[in-house]
Amino acid sequence: MTFIAETIASELQVAPRHVEAALQLLAEGNTVPFISRYRKEATGGLDDTQLRHIEQRNAYLIELEERKASVIEAIEEQGKLTDELKALIMGADTKARVEDLYLPYKKRRKTKADIAREAGLEPLVDSLIDAPSADAETEAARYICEGFADTKAVLDGARAILVDRIATDADLVGEVRDKVYESGTMRSSVVEGKENEGAKFRDYFDFSEPFASLPSHRILALLRGEQEGVLSLDLDAGDDAAYEGMIANRFDLNCEKSPWLAKAVRWAWKTKLQVSSNLDTRMRLKERADEAALDVFSTNLRDVLLAAPAGQRATLALDPGYRNGVKTATVDGTGKVLATAIVYPHQPQNQWQQAVQVLANTVAEHGVELIAIGNGTASRETEKLAREVADMIAAAGGRRPVPVVVSESGASVYSASEIAAQEFPDMDVALRSAVSIGRRLQDPLAELVKVDPKSIGVGQYQHDVNQAALAQSLDAVVEDAVNSVGVDVNTASVLLLERVAGVTPTIAKNIVAYRDEHGVFASRKELKKVPRLGPKAFEQSAGFLRIQGGENPLDGSAVHPEAYPVVERIAQQSGVDTAALVGNSRVLSGLRPQDFADDTFGVPTITDIFAELEKPGRDPRPEFKTATFKEGVHKVSDLQPGMILEGTVTNVAAFGAFVDVGVHQDGLVHVSAMSHSFVKDPHEVVRSGEVVKVKVLEVDVQRQRISLTLRLDDEPGSEQKRESSRGKKPQQKPSRQGGKRQRGRAGGAPQGGSMADALKRAGFGK
Repeated sequence: MTFIAETIASELQVAPRHVEAALQLLAEGNTVPFISRYRKEATGGLDDTQLRHIEQRNAYLIELEERKASVIEAIEEQGKLTDELKALIMGADTKARVEDLYLPYKKRRKTKADIAREAGLEPLVDSLIDAPSADAETEAARYICEGFADTKAVLDGARAILVDRIATDADLVGEVRDKVYESGTMRSSVVEGKENEGAKFRDYFDFSEPFASLPSHRILALLRGEQEGVLSLDLDAGDDAAYEGMIANRFDLNCEKSPWLAKAVRWAWKTKLQVSSNLDTRMRLKERADEAALDVFSTNLRDVLLAAPAGQRATLALDPGYRNGVKTATVDGTGKVLATAIVYPHQPQNQWQQAVQVLANTVAEHGVELIAIGNGTASRETEKLAREVADMIAAAGGRRPVPVVVSESGASVYSASEIAAQEFPDMDVALRSAVSIGRRLQDPLAELVKVDPKSIGVGQYQHDVNQAALAQSLDAVVEDAVNSVGVDVNTASVLLLERVAGVTPTIAKNIVAYRDEHGVFASRKELKKVPRLGPKAFEQSAGFLRIQGGENPLDGSAVHPEAYPVVERIAQQSGVDTAALVGNSRVLSGLRPQDFADDTFGVPTITDIFAELEKPGRDPRPEFKTATFKEGVHKVSDLQPGMILEGTVTNVAAFGAFVDVGVHQDGLVHVSAMSHSFVKDPHEVVRSGEVVKVKVLEVDVQRQRISLTLRLDDEPGSEQKRESSRGKKPQQKPSRQGGKRQRGRAGGAPQGGSMADALKRAGFGK
């Protein structure tokens, strides 16, 4: 068993053999979704999250091993490698530890310490340590030489040698670095003259909090404030004497008897260890904040992508607006555009009745079942319009279409993209946005894969985190989401097909081209005729590509073609054919997976096959449900403390969740108002896109701020108690900025991007 497999297994608390198997499968070119779904016997059922951790940690640990080898080689070339040093390097578990051990041997420009050693001052340092009561000036006088013309120069040289010893001691450096990170405090103050310009950072004008308890959103806000020149940050390590004591103890220095040693130790702490520890702490805080922000973004994105689809129902989409009108697009159950138009029901044109008539005619002509209303500017007014249209249809004896408010985050980004231009080359950009709104109601996953994940509006500080790590993390979320649902190969777009395990952009284009030329695929076997879709690509993708109503009923399920013989064996022993077995709960309930397991397909895979046969092609996404906004509540001033409302969770952050209750400003449910029991992570309680009931605790009309609670027995006024419980951990309150569809874009608020917009819509700030 390799060191890497054992290390990762220990971190995940799983069997090393399962990690070894996962690493082998990854090395053979298998994808994470494929391994997670179809190789459970080998990996012990490791899920996609664990597999991605294995993938990432494997890359880091390989780099670590390579660095160890190069460091050992470099020290060996100098003739200074000992068995003890080699063992220490080989036992290092981080790159930082390896670099600490390498520091004394690293090639560098000649330092003051090197010059002093060459002048023969090292024995003076040893004598001052061994005889701390000796007079330093007297001892130094015996070492005056060329380049060190007096005792001051000699003692400065001796100090440089001692400080160099201290600064290159790997164990001490690591111990001090950890102590600073674990017990230090972040302090911030406003830069003089920046009070008004940096008002959005006012919570940090006089702020302090231990590094250990700083949450990710505050770390990133503080760093943003410093970057913008508004805040001055001070990383306070704590009691200087404690660190000086650590140094003295490490080198057995009697600073009480030797003022010279005491000053040298203080100098080493202030100019070397404190500086390097502060830099390391900044880096660790940033990495910690990035990791937490990426987790929040990934979780929210997964929830949005896997939101309940309304299904293949004709939809009229409305992209609200005032002066420029309401853009409309009608799409059929497959998402095909049937009609587009622009109506002007709102100010300044106020063509309300004309708009109602146009939309009613459209609904009647195309059998519209759903009306999707974007949640941007003029959303509630447009929702009222949609309800009047729906009522008119119902009054005329038709089937009443259901109005649904839909998040339009990223719709404008999509509408102006090259993808949209290729899809609708002759359509106005504004109308493309309406099409996107309608399609994302029908199938959020299929439509949102066309939008850059960073523009979907569920992130936190997305412009402040490591962009490469962000892109990698979000791509993984999209891939896992698409493969968990599966893709209808006969209707999927190129962009959706690209996200299927094993399908490259070229293969995705070839699938669509083959479909256009030869018609719909009748079986999974036919996929092998697609150019460039070879045996490996087929193995990886086939289980995720579905064919509904094809020659083989299993082609519409998640059963992999490699397991079809198993299903045939199950059917044969059950006395029915394969088609009769699919969906036959009565027969399947009387069977045991272990009776069909063999060396190739174990109990985990057979269990999955049974579940899939019982409900073939089942969609893991929740049942479609929409929030019903309260009649008569259209703007913040309509809200009253004590009201109980339905709303949709639009974003989940580390400190709470934002809920759209239909008044253009999202309300904030602080984490402390989510449950009567302690909530560590808001994602434990709610997820993006979920419909919830909330009570209004406080409304600040002037600041457009809404405080909500999920605890419906809370009484208005409890907000003040909750605010005081936050202590000296204020939430960031960036200023609000107007404008339509700002979600997912960089704003002036410290958070940046979509979280800035969410906070803005929640009314934080003036």
